Amino acid sequence: MFTGIIEAVGHISKIVRQSNDIRLTISSGKLDLTDVQLGDSIATNGVCLTVVQKNSDGYVADVSAETVALTGFAHYKVGQKVNLEKAVTATTRLGGHLVSGHVDGIAKIELRELRGKAIEFWLSAPKELAHYIAHKGSITIDGISLTVNEVNGCKFRLTIVPHTLDETNLVDAQVGGMVNIEVDLVARYLERLMLGKKDEPKTQTGLTIESLAKAGFMR
Repeated sequence: MFTGIIEAVGHISKIVRQSNDIRLTISSGKLDLTDVQLGDSIATNGVCLTVVQKNSDGYVADVSAETVALTGFAHYKVGQKVNLEKAVTATTRLGGHLVSGHVDGIAKIELRELRGKAIEFWLSAPKELAHYIAHKGSITIDGISLTVNEVNGCKFRLTIVPHTLDETNLVDAQVGGMVNIEVDLVARYLERLMLGKKDEPKTQTGLTIESLAKAGFMR
């Protein structure tokens, strides 16, 4: 689990394609890796990746075909800046919101404009994810925990303060760019609970040829 509070901005220094999977080498910038072990998780642009190798200036992680298909990793190139956050511990401050690192899809930046010292973004989400995005709710953008300030159909507005711009890769985000999004976990669980047993497979009841034969009435 993560909090969506970015600890460092790194970049992709190497990409090796292995059939539909990819292996990434990440230069981790100022991220402290002294307490990171092989098998630990690091959110990389919001994607929970497992460290399979540690280097002097970063780490190596594998990205499955499913993750590639659902995220911006399909289009990333060497030099791509990535937001980094190590997994939470029992003593970590929950400064953002609960983030799983399981990206739901990709949103497109439709508008970027200056509002005072902040930057406002309008983004469009995939139709199947839009109903999880709520006014004043939480959303994760490239691993960053942010508050949704307005919703209009599949589009939503974010206000990014200068500190967040300085500490994340959003400083370079432009209209037409694509970002990884993870919707609020609570919204997903509430939807499943509201479905209740409606979504469970229906079991067949009554007499059938198979049940009669099993009971010994058919020869």
